[in-house]
Amino acid sequence: MRLLLDTHALIRWLAGDPSLSADAKAAIIDPENEIFVSAVSAWEIATKHRIGRLPHAEALALDASGALASQGSIELPITVLRGQTAGSLPGPHRDPFDRMLIAQATFAGLLLVSNEAVFDLYAVRRLW
Repeated sequence: MRLLLDTHALIRWLAGDPSLSADAKAAIIDPENEIFVSAVSAWEIATKHRIGRLPHAEALALDASGALASQGSIELPITVLRGQTAGSLPGPHRDPFDRMLIAQATFAGLLLVSNEAVFDLYAVRRLW
């Protein structure tokens, strides 16, 4: 499988947080799966750390690429077309970071690892 980690799933995975679901953890550790992390997650982590909402994520906020490389994750860039798609998505969900993850997962055929039930309103496959 090809997985795209939602920002909260990435943080929980790297921190060894037990609130990461058993299914998500099993999928992430399966060596047969490819793990993608969006540039939008690095942006979200750095932003939320800067404003004090993720005080314990300093190392990740300062060196997201290094953390991802150490896990063998694949960086997923933000493209102009995905930005346009994310901005044009219909529906009630207003979080721009989540909208980008939805657009990227949908168009790249990735399974989105997230506890966000609102994602089910969109044409995205989700695992939690």
